[in-house]
Amino acid sequence: MAIHDHTSQRLFVEADLVAGQPVAADANQSNYLLRVLRLGKGDALLIFNGRDGEWLCELRDVSKRGCNLVPVQQSRVQIAGPDIHYVFAPLKRARLDYTVQKAVEMGAARLVPVLTRHTVAERVNLERMRANTIEAAEQCGILVLPGISEPQKFDKLIAGWDSARRLIFCDEAAPVSDPIAALSALGSGPLAVLIGPEGGFAPEERDLLYAQPFATVISLGPRIMRADTAAVAAFALVNATLGDWAP
Repeated sequence: MAIHDHTSQRLFVEADLVAGQPVAADANQSNYLLRVLRLGKGDALLIFNGRDGEWLCELRDVSKRGCNLVPVQQSRVQIAGPDIHYVFAPLKRARLDYTVQKAVEMGAARLVPVLTRHTVAERVNLERMRANTIEAAEQCGILVLPGISEPQKFDKLIAGWDSARRLIFCDEAAPVSDPIAALSALGSGPLAVLIGPEGGFAPEERDLLYAQPFATVISLGPRIMRADTAAVAAFALVNATLGDWAP
């Protein structure tokens, strides 16, 4: 039996969710529900806000101006999720969209754009990034919506790093070739996965990472991966050994 309901329409809302308390759908949501999906009064769907779990709700007060979503019954309680931050050098538009969506699916608790020497994207559209996190969460049954940090330069990020959060980064010259072995040696605690830019870290950036006591380097094997592929591979390894996939 499936753990989650993957057949019902799912929608993210900002409002608090309380049984019987109507939530007004915004203009875009109303248009999608009433005109695209052609739902009507009394039809059911799932809603969540990242704080109050997931709720089965009904469409009510349907009119040309919009509709209300009325929570009827909580279908899933809120969970915290793994405490893993995704720290990444932004990519260009389509591939950044993909990477953000995959990080959300993999359970990232926060997205942290970092500007490195070889970062190719000159600007980071945080609103677009948030829209992608919402879309991924809606489609994949995720209850936790990750926070999004303002972009910051690489050296500033490292200088201000909280040493209690282990920073895991990928390098083909990692001293331990087995990534599972390298990760298994770490203790429990908050984590971050750092994925560099397409051109790799500059020599001084790489040296800075190796010098940090809170940083752990892992290998992703003999093949060179694109940054978006490396992110998925690294998250899979971390989740399997230290995250919520681990036994």
